[in-house]
Amino acid sequence: MSSVAAAGTPRSRTQVAYLRYAAGKAGGAVFSLLAVLVTSFFLFRLIPGDPVKFMTGGRPVSAEQLAAYRREFGLDLPMWEQFTDYCRKSLTGDLGTSYQFREPVVDKITEALPNTLLLTVTAFVLYTVLGMVLGTRAAWRHGRLGDRLNTGLALVLYSIPSFWLGLLLIIVFAVGAGPVPGLFPTGGMESGGTEGFAYVVDVAHHLVLPVVTLVAVEYGQTLLVTRSALLDEMGSDYLTTARAKGLRDDLVRRRHAVPNALLPTVTLVFVNLGRTVAGVILVETVFSWPGLGGLFYQALSVPDLPLVQGLFFVFAAAVILMNTLADLMYPLLDPRVAR
Repeated sequence: MSSVAAAGTPRSRTQVAYLRYAAGKAGGAVFSLLAVLVTSFFLFRLIPGDPVKFMTGGRPVSAEQLAAYRREFGLDLPMWEQFTDYCRKSLTGDLGTSYQFREPVVDKITEALPNTLLLTVTAFVLYTVLGMVLGTRAAWRHGRLGDRLNTGLALVLYSIPSFWLGLLLIIVFAVGAGPVPGLFPTGGMESGGTEGFAYVVDVAHHLVLPVVTLVAVEYGQTLLVTRSALLDEMGSDYLTTARAKGLRDDLVRRRHAVPNALLPTVTLVFVNLGRTVAGVILVETVFSWPGLGGLFYQALSVPDLPLVQGLFFVFAAAVILMNTLADLMYPLLDPRVAR
């Protein structure tokens, strides 16, 4: 009887509800990944261009040589055979061989991934902290000059295309404009010829402008969501009660208002991380950063179908994974979500 009673406790029912909720979200994520896998195969075959002619380097070749290239990469097979072969290999972790690099796609992605993570994680941490801190201050001082300035600047920067802002920063702070000298490299990740601590400083120097571009464009959304969520909480009765007990305004904000306003902000944090990884293509291209985004642009110009498909799957998987983690965080912050 005791075990039966225990199984029916509110806590156990909550755990079961959460497990069902998590299983549903995980199943949806797996289905989305399979849909991306299928979509990427057909989507990029609409791109104009012949990868076989690219592999010849523009040299005049015979029809027999072109046919040999097509056989080597399976491009002579019917579309349905190419598709089934692609799905079978992808499910085992084989994303094919790059046409232009003649290397496994997985190896090229693994090689470029750390560079992208260095850029995106650095920018992500900075714009998340900046957006949450400024958003909290803007909400708590709603209507004042600081609130209007922060909100206005966030809206302006959030509406600016990242590639345009990156080009502007290169012109002003890398090339130099008027009295402003060129302070930073125009692109790349390193100057070469450095080791140890000097190498770290060199990479950090190259990292400044791409990170500033991402932070400037992305922090505004975090600020606006944090500000909006906190404004919704500020009229609540529990804050009035906390103030009536004599708590300082700063403590009321930090201990009561901010924790209860975190649900939409925490969700946005997870979503933004996946979106930043997927959306770094333009910034990496503008700054010639040797990451996944620059590799995607390079593969798209061929088109290098296996590499484009593999990178597209990685970008989509990052977004889907972060959205799923955000969904799984909801019930932990607010148990009513899983009911």
